[in-house]
Amino acid sequence: MTPSVCVVGSLNLDRVAHLARLPTTGETLHAEGVALLPGGKGANQAVAAARLGGDVAMVGAVGEDEAGRTLLAAARADGVDVDGVARVAGIRTGEALILVATGGDNVIVVSRGANWTVEPAGVRASMPSADVVVTSLEIPDDAVLTAARRARELGAHFVLNPSPYRPLDGQLLDLVDTLVVNETELAELAGRQDGDLEDAMRTVRTGRHQTLVVTRGAAGAAVLGSGADGVEHVAAPRVDAVDTSGCGDAFTGALALGLAAGHRVTETLPRALAVGAFAATRRGAQPSYPSAAELAAWPAVASSGIR
Repeated sequence: MTPSVCVVGSLNLDRVAHLARLPTTGETLHAEGVALLPGGKGANQAVAAARLGGDVAMVGAVGEDEAGRTLLAAARADGVDVDGVARVAGIRTGEALILVATGGDNVIVVSRGANWTVEPAGVRASMPSADVVVTSLEIPDDAVLTAARRARELGAHFVLNPSPYRPLDGQLLDLVDTLVVNETELAELAGRQDGDLEDAMRTVRTGRHQTLVVTRGAAGAAVLGSGADGVEHVAAPRVDAVDTSGCGDAFTGALALGLAAGHRVTETLPRALAVGAFAATRRGAQPSYPSAAELAAWPAVASSGIR
């Protein structure tokens, strides 16, 4: 059977401006170009998994506007089932303003829009059975908690990517099977800024049985598995980054698909890191994500034995 993933999350229209460098406070710079692209952490994760061959469904909300129609059409074109995405009258579809500097660094500001109308009842009614359920924090807390509880009822593996970060309910953390954070989010969760990565990971995982994955950009990822004492470090392919926006979502979507296929986190990390690295070599979020064939043919993967 095809591995199945359900993403409960956001859909945003990305307005992406490319500049030679990011501006400082009060500074005005000319953009080299501006593009309107499909985005949103949820939709990005869904598209990443679908392009790699997953059976993917999306639960979320858009407005009854042109942006919403554009995002739904884009997701459908990549094979994502969007029947669970509500069309909400009287409110705009979510948007993200993204500044990308030469070399890939970016600054992102999100306008929540219709994403903030996602409600528990809608989540419960719309979530299909799936091997893995993924969510992040561009939708309300009660919708995220409902997705976690429904995943447990369905017997699905629950992946939480708490981004953009805000304090998490202990009930929610107790339902997480795999927690995916970056180093900044790890420090927030651990309540410490001392830079001791492995100790912070143990602090976050103490008393819970989930697997903790920390993404580290070009340095790859670190993982502390359920029942494990040691932190395992996995390297990422080296690339010349063009645009790093959406790379974390590409990683999470690929990781979710690997878990849905029955692989352990440590087994699927190299491929997920390769997907994130591939995405960094192209502009945009969703437009940068590889198909399974593109990934397999990419020299960094083809020469490495990554499957």
